[in-house]
Amino acid sequence: MAKRALIVVDLQNEYDAGGKLPLENLDQAVANAKRVLTSARDRQDMIIHFRHETPGDKDAPFAVGTTGTEILAPVAPIDGETTLTKNYPNSFRDTCLKQLLDEAGVEDVVIVGAMSHMCIDATARAAFDFGYGVTVVGDACATMALSSNGVDVPAPQVHAAFMAALAFAYGQVVSTTDLLDA
Repeated sequence: MAKRALIVVDLQNEYDAGGKLPLENLDQAVANAKRVLTSARDRQDMIIHFRHETPGDKDAPFAVGTTGTEILAPVAPIDGETTLTKNYPNSFRDTCLKQLLDEAGVEDVVIVGAMSHMCIDATARAAFDFGYGVTVVGDACATMALSSNGVDVPAPQVHAAFMAALAFAYGQVVSTTDLLDA
């Protein structure tokens, strides 16, 4: 079996109801991410947590030093788990993620977190481009409603469109139950 790593992307306070960018279905995504995280710990998979920060503007979402950058308690790292900070949607950009995965001999990555249409999408595509097997746990990810050219797109449709696009060519998109039963 190939060596696997779990990448937990940006499950932070900023996305909770009191944050600057509240997401729909975040509670369900966090509960599922916690189940995936517990399984990865039991399997002794490599686990890497990401925190997004926005340097410079102290009023921006994810401003450095604010509670918005803190990882949500149910999926908080424990001793021995790596936490990296990123400033871009792609978790590989300007971080040591690829180096850590390669040094550990990781071949497959499992991705959970937020937001489906930004950091999950960018990280999954980059992982595929770097040659990793990619699994996104769709129900352990959350997003928000978007609008483009006067067209409002509800969060479930945003999420479904991005999961469908990733599943089309970049990897597997599975449910928490399917991942844990495999």
